[in-house]
Amino acid sequence: MENLWVTGYRNYELNVYDDKDPKLRIIKYALRQQLTTYLDQGLAWIITGAQLGSEQWTIQVAQQLKQDYPELRVAAMLPFMEFGHNWNEANQTQLNNILTTADFTGNVSAKAYHSPQQLKNYQTFMLEHTDGALMLYDPEYPGKPKYDYDAILKYQTQSDYTLDLIDMYDLEDLSRQISQDS
Repeated sequence: MENLWVTGYRNYELNVYDDKDPKLRIIKYALRQQLTTYLDQGLAWIITGAQLGSEQWTIQVAQQLKQDYPELRVAAMLPFMEFGHNWNEANQTQLNNILTTADFTGNVSAKAYHSPQQLKNYQTFMLEHTDGALMLYDPEYPGKPKYDYDAILKYQTQSDYTLDLIDMYDLEDLSRQISQDS
């Protein structure tokens, strides 16, 4: 797999509101483990959005992984122009910081948000430009990522497309493992 779409829960869906939240340590560790496995198998590009939560955390983890995998590239694809413009100032600053660290940024739609079709077009773009997806998502706890999850499952019926999940059980296992190692 050369190109990987990474997405998942928003920060508020996991009740993670700052960088010091202990849950974030586990989440980033899980992302790092999975991404390292892909990198060892030839991953070249991580392609993600810039939503608060899983997508921004993925970009942060990828930037750390570049120390050991300098060939890794990160693309932050936004679903539409002016993405995040209605966020509070702190979140807009965080978005801008994330976007400046990516190797490539772009908008799937050249217009500001005006229709749910733009989000469907974004999903189609991501599916057609990646070989598989990694989601921080658990079908037992649906949230906004359910739309991406359902789109991926539908796409898999017509295409050879990989989907890996980091679910709540994985996070609980890693939490226990890390606490035992500490």
